[in-house]
Amino acid sequence: MEFSAVAKILVVFFGVLAASRMRVPLGVGLIGGGLILDLWSGKNLQALPADLWHALMRPELWLLVITITLIMEIGHFMASEENGNAIVSLARRYGGRHGQALSLVLIPAAIGLVPMPGGALFSAPLVGRTAQNNSNSPEWKAAVNYWFRHILEYWWPLYPVVIVTLSIFTLQTWKFMLLQVPFTFVSLGAGYFFLLRHQAFSFTDETTEQNLPRIVQVLLPIGIIVSATLLLPGFFHKILPDLNPASWKLLSMLAGLLVSLVIIWLGRKSHSRKMFSDLASLKTANVFITLAGVMIFESLLNSSGLIPLAGRELSTGRVPIGLIIAFLPFLAGLVTGIAIGFAGAAFPIVVGFISAGEIGMQPMAALVLAFSMGYAGMMLSPVHLCFMLTVDYFSASFIKVYKYILPCAMSVMAFGVILYQILQSLLG
Repeated sequence: MEFSAVAKILVVFFGVLAASRMRVPLGVGLIGGGLILDLWSGKNLQALPADLWHALMRPELWLLVITITLIMEIGHFMASEENGNAIVSLARRYGGRHGQALSLVLIPAAIGLVPMPGGALFSAPLVGRTAQNNSNSPEWKAAVNYWFRHILEYWWPLYPVVIVTLSIFTLQTWKFMLLQVPFTFVSLGAGYFFLLRHQAFSFTDETTEQNLPRIVQVLLPIGIIVSATLLLPGFFHKILPDLNPASWKLLSMLAGLLVSLVIIWLGRKSHSRKMFSDLASLKTANVFITLAGVMIFESLLNSSGLIPLAGRELSTGRVPIGLIIAFLPFLAGLVTGIAIGFAGAAFPIVVGFISAGEIGMQPMAALVLAFSMGYAGMMLSPVHLCFMLTVDYFSASFIKVYKYILPCAMSVMAFGVILYQILQSLLG
């Protein structure tokens, strides 16, 4: 039986997702899927080692691993009790005595400035403390913590999914951020409308001591990283012109991370946690394998030569390409439960289809559609670590939490479709 190029790609895609559901590490599944695609394209076994070696030697692969390692270290710094209290102080200051609703938004969002696996568990106690005099259900509190914890993930440059997306889509960082920032406002609006608008709050006289030096110490490293990410790619382009745009972006972020870690190291106390003490943990190793799998899968997919063939098949087929671009990331997000899961499994295929030049799809339109659908799938996934930890912390019901989260996620999906149509019309 002869399979078309599109069929081969989709069979492998669903195979990777099925393996993930059977607890095969996503990175391992992606590497295996890439090798199968390369072989299925008609190459012999002798050609596979060369293609795999080429994928392993890509500079952006190792830059990505190093960058994410340093970001995770920044995340541990942010998660310390002292720094968490400083963030609560900042949120309560601008939330005000009669602004508990704003505090409930700012606290998980502020913790989300530096991503970390299961990061919603760090903000859950702070949200619980802020809403302790609130009579609303545990499911409502879980939904508030979970939803607002992720509202920056669309564009904030420290998130692994953003770094991976910028490595796959050829788009300048500032353009990507400008394109994706509206989703944060949509998430805020949906969260207010569906979670906060009709809720009754009881306010306390609790005051939080302002510790301005500590707040500056927490936010300064983040400001340095973001500034370097936006300002330095041009510099690295000049001194390293042979590298690709993804490597220039990663080098810029790496420079900011190194400066920030030096500042953190100089300011830490003698009894503080040792830096990089979790580097050899199983959780860190799983992150490394996932990142490597994403980049290797993308490289092997390109080496297979199936993408141009699939593009020609889609251009003559009757299935709307927009439907495919929306469905694949949504399913990947729903099955894997992590942002890098929908980006790593689906985005190389999406970019390959639109780069084939046969289907008339605008890259920026495809990006907003694919990202919004993947994000919604991830947020609705029952295996999303933040979701599971938040529900467990508040002793809430999974099903009842969905009552709050589903309309918020559908709002993001609807906006993604609208923005996709607008960009496709304007740029097409």
